[in-house]
Amino acid sequence: MRGPRFGAAITSVLLIAALVLGPWPGVIVLAIQTLAFAAGAVLGVSRQPYGLFFRSVVRPRIAPASEFEDAAAPRFAQGVGLAFAIAGLAGVVFSLPVLFYVAVAFALVAAGLNALFGFCLGCEMYLLGKRLFGSSRPSTGNATQTG
Repeated sequence: MRGPRFGAAITSVLLIAALVLGPWPGVIVLAIQTLAFAAGAVLGVSRQPYGLFFRSVVRPRIAPASEFEDAAAPRFAQGVGLAFAIAGLAGVVFSLPVLFYVAVAFALVAAGLNALFGFCLGCEMYLLGKRLFGSSRPSTGNATQTG
């Protein structure tokens, strides 16, 4: 969980900055975070900027992970974050500041839960959906560090 929590902490800081700056100055910070969410959703959390930094700079300085998890749930969570970030950007583009603040706040709550408590809301949504609707495709075998 250390890698995803590290990324969630960086995400939380950026989302707080976007909220504090407000829609127009904050749109730059939100755009940066949107790109990070997109990379995480498309490439996986270990290959997005925060995951790369964690893997190359932080992980060599800490004890090895004791367990790994399937990468599908964190990728889904990044997709959910991406959806909220896009909604926040749409709030700026369409001059709907309430949409900006609400979307960014929801993304911040999810990132904050992960950073502070190790509770990945998007991952839990993924697992709930998998239980409710089943999965007809086998796992790809990719894993994300959880330890």
